[in-house]
Amino acid sequence: MNLKKLKLPFFILLTIIIIAGILFIPKIKKVLAIKEAMDLKNIEHTFINMSEHFPIKRVEKSENPFVFARIKNKTLPKTFQHEGNTYNTLKFIDSSYTQGFLYIQNDTIQYENYWRGQKENIKHISWSMAKSYISALFGIAIEEGHIKSITQNVTEYLPELKGSGYDGVKIKDVLQMSTGVKFDETYSDPESDINRYWKDFIFGASQDKFASTLINEKTPGTYNHYVSINTHVLGMIIVKATGQSLTDYLEEKIWKPIGTEYDAYWLSDGEGMEMALGGLNACLRDYAKIGRLFLNKGNWNGTQIVPEAWVEASTLVTEEHLLPQSKNSAHPGFGYGFQWWVPEGDEGEFFASGVFNQNIYINPTTKTIIVKNSANQNYYDKSNPYAASKTHIELYRALSKSFKKENKIVFNPL
Repeated sequence: MNLKKLKLPFFILLTIIIIAGILFIPKIKKVLAIKEAMDLKNIEHTFINMSEHFPIKRVEKSENPFVFARIKNKTLPKTFQHEGNTYNTLKFIDSSYTQGFLYIQNDTIQYENYWRGQKENIKHISWSMAKSYISALFGIAIEEGHIKSITQNVTEYLPELKGSGYDGVKIKDVLQMSTGVKFDETYSDPESDINRYWKDFIFGASQDKFASTLINEKTPGTYNHYVSINTHVLGMIIVKATGQSLTDYLEEKIWKPIGTEYDAYWLSDGEGMEMALGGLNACLRDYAKIGRLFLNKGNWNGTQIVPEAWVEASTLVTEEHLLPQSKNSAHPGFGYGFQWWVPEGDEGEFFASGVFNQNIYINPTTKTIIVKNSANQNYYDKSNPYAASKTHIELYRALSKSFKKENKIVFNPL
């Protein structure tokens, strides 16, 4: 036996093993750390510390911050009703694992409070509330001429998606979550498409490439089915059309103009693309400012930031398959606009929503904005009323109606 001949393959194999260890062990450790961080018992900490686990891109605050007038915290209504059941308001807020709660009416803070580690200057992940910001940026990009029309096909801007589920799909259908793309958004199922996406994101894989792997199963524009990757495609179009990153475009067009008090940040993938569908992290009062912007039809203290027509189109249900009770919708009880949810009712309400009960709720009739950040450990339990969006909406309505009269300002911090 020739020992010299045996030594060479052994050393080659050993070298390969060492290199593989150097390359993959840190990634494996990262995955395990994120898995532990996202365990339900740990999400209270994780949701206010997402920058510990992912690359981020900073969105700079305004040099001229807008500060809401405020009064001493009002006593919240003791109870509210939903589907014949009575809920204790404070118990509901606690049992839904609320971390930050802000109630604004008539441009004045009526109630603001924090729990479970969040504070007024601590950023909390938006999850899918970020989708509504992407919609606003899209409207601005159209107004500025970067994008011609929502009736254009996606592939006119993104030829790399030809042959995917987005081939032949109009931008309008992407905005309205009606692409027909096959996608399972079940967060509690580790094998679902949304969790397949999440695993890729953890490894730093390209979100653009993930979008190109999806296929179509329904005729576009006929069925309302929430697909988070739709929003990523909108983000891809904004970046391609404007030549700017989502971070820079948000900062220039919205974040600074609306007088934000704190920096925000986007989570990004390994190629530097922001998680458009849910990776914005910001402070509670700054989340409220997009609520104020849309409450005032895109106008901020006399400056039209988002086109008024876009705000109106974004927050109205215009087609049968988008109606709350449509048989052609996967989301009974809620209508859908351009990346905004529209509940049943006659007060013009609409809201941004993220998993684990993140909300920006706007009621134009009562001049109300409510923002809620949460880390609801019961979110996957569909039978739990403290995790249900419909119960949350009834809480917001109860607050909105209980304080709807004009409020005298006791003090203004500026």
